[in-house]
Amino acid sequence: MPRAGLTTERLVRAGADLADEVGFDQVTVSALARRFDVKVASLYSHLKNSQDLRTRIALLALEELAGRAADALAGRAGRDALAAFADVYRDYAREHPGRYAAARLRLDPETAAASAGVRHAQMMRAVLRGYGLPEPDQTHAVRLLGSVLHGYVSLELAGGFSHSAPGPQDTWVWILDHLDTLLRGRPAA
Repeated sequence: MPRAGLTTERLVRAGADLADEVGFDQVTVSALARRFDVKVASLYSHLKNSQDLRTRIALLALEELAGRAADALAGRAGRDALAAFADVYRDYAREHPGRYAAARLRLDPETAAASAGVRHAQMMRAVLRGYGLPEPDQTHAVRLLGSVLHGYVSLELAGGFSHSAPGPQDTWVWILDHLDTLLRGRPAA
């Protein structure tokens, strides 16, 4: 019988909080059981194993990010949309570093297709539609933006930009300005 008060949703949210505190790669069913001061076995009526927990945290993070991105993009186009989309990812990563790492978890194809990751791709393509990119340039641009945004955010979270001027915010704006210019100009391959 499940322990009173424990639900899958509560466990996943607690796991996401734990990921933000100690790092996503440290989240296990055992660590979660310690947080609730229960035996590991009592969680197995809600979770299959640590991989199930990690997948559920990833799905939660993707859903949270998609909701924030959708709100931020409403009524925006061009550089404003690009900046709003990018800022959502950067802000979320700074607020929830463990969840952000979880959003990068490789999901099986069926789970990925049913996740909010699909909404992320749709929103990124909606941002890029404002630049009038034909295929395959649009796909290249999706990959470029994902790489640049994730790379910058990851390096910033690791403290990579905290030791010199200009500050990270100045560089962030510079990057977004240059990405906007690049996307508008569509230089030849």
